[in-house]
Amino acid sequence: MEPNCPTSSNDYAADISSIRQAQVRIEPFAHRTPVLTSKTLDSIAGRKLYFKCECFQKGGAFKFRGACNAIFSLDDDQATKGVVTHSSGNHAAALSLAAKLRGIPAYIVIPKDAPKCKVANVKRYGGRVIFSEPSMQSREDTANKVLQDTGAVLIPSSNDGRIISGQGTISLEFLEQASDIDTLIVPISGGGMISGVALAAKAINPAIRILAAEPMGANDAFQSKSNGRITKLSEVNTIADGLRAFLGDLTWPIVRDLVDDVIVVDDKEIIQAMKLCYEILKIAVEPSGAIGLAAVLSDGFRKNPVYSECYHIGIVLSGGNVDLGVLWNSFDK
Repeated sequence: MEPNCPTSSNDYAADISSIRQAQVRIEPFAHRTPVLTSKTLDSIAGRKLYFKCECFQKGGAFKFRGACNAIFSLDDDQATKGVVTHSSGNHAAALSLAAKLRGIPAYIVIPKDAPKCKVANVKRYGGRVIFSEPSMQSREDTANKVLQDTGAVLIPSSNDGRIISGQGTISLEFLEQASDIDTLIVPISGGGMISGVALAAKAINPAIRILAAEPMGANDAFQSKSNGRITKLSEVNTIADGLRAFLGDLTWPIVRDLVDDVIVVDDKEIIQAMKLCYEILKIAVEPSGAIGLAAVLSDGFRKNPVYSECYHIGIVLSGGNVDLGVLWNSFDK
């Protein structure tokens, strides 16, 4: 047990009350995203699957929920100088859009290797882009300089109670839309989404299973769960650019206590899941968004007797911001 880590839900950075408050706060702005099903994918998986399409959320990803909750939680004095964050893309775009809705500036530090479509989204929503080197240290240092120069409020992408509460609204909707769900599979990176999802889902149904899906090349959550402490990697290597962050001191205790297991898949499995989303569900899903389906279809899940009673599985398709430039260029040849 880590020292000073929460051991009960009352000690976490968020709870079902703060998540319900977030739902009311963001309701005028966020979409209630649809849930899709597919008998073809049910047949392939051998389970009943439900897909929560956060790729249809404003900004193209679930991140708008947390960003919107954080922005509209600020009092007027805090909001005046704007907000700042560092993000590989989806949180950056979400924060830019939420700030635009409130009429305040958003300073966005983005690594130089972020997908062009995600940088374009930030600019489209009025975010003021500052580029950094790809390393987390460079991102943090650049964001700190912007903070000093502007006096803006830092809104982290995951490790923040307001963010966790906003992302938890996914569960409130999902379990209302598909009440038979006995298992939820959620992508994991910094842990903001799965923390909120787990807190809300376990409050509604304590018996529900919460499984994290993580890429092999960025499996710090798997290692953290195995080691019983936050474990950071010296480098990450995965096509899932939205899943390269690490757990924080607020998300880790929730992941440690409420996430039942972490399913690790490789990039080939993620790409195959993306292909199925495009061909069968007929929706554009980015690698990070498709990883939940990849997990369900993986041998690690299908052949594990622990999961034999996972009959009704909810999968969060977390985002759809994929750079399709190569595809469109192929049609021009």
